[in-house]
Amino acid sequence: MWKRLLAVLLIVPLVDAIFLIVVADWLSWPVTVLLVVLTALLGTLFVRAEGRHTVRRFQRALSEGRAPTDELLDGGFLIAAGALLLTPGLVTDAIGFLFVLPPSRYALRGLVKRYVVRPYLEKKTGGFVSGAVYTNGFPDAEDDDTVDIGSDSYDVHEGEGS
Repeated sequence: MWKRLLAVLLIVPLVDAIFLIVVADWLSWPVTVLLVVLTALLGTLFVRAEGRHTVRRFQRALSEGRAPTDELLDGGFLIAAGALLLTPGLVTDAIGFLFVLPPSRYALRGLVKRYVVRPYLEKKTGGFVSGAVYTNGFPDAEDDDTVDIGSDSYDVHEGEGS
């Protein structure tokens, strides 16, 4: 996992720099610099507005007694979007705008819930989150400290009516 993260941290700036050179060659350097500054300013405004909206939704969820999981994930996306939009480059700005704009953020939030949050909670709770607790029977004795007492060791009806 750390190797992949390091690879992404090295590849993204390289791709961003190459893309900036291509765009600057196509448009000109002053226009490209202006475009990068403009995307940073617009991104900052979007992050600020969406951040306020997310805080209001967070407070509303707490006042209604709901767990603010969606709002917390949105807050994380907005923090990442702010960092990406302030980084000079057009590729990071495009990814940052994906994190800021609500339709794409909602889709990303669903993916994160499905592939990150739910598996983590399943692992930590042993299946209680999804209700998949012991769906294949109880654990074997060699898996953990569970002991099988056998089918004839305990009779529920023993002693009744005698």
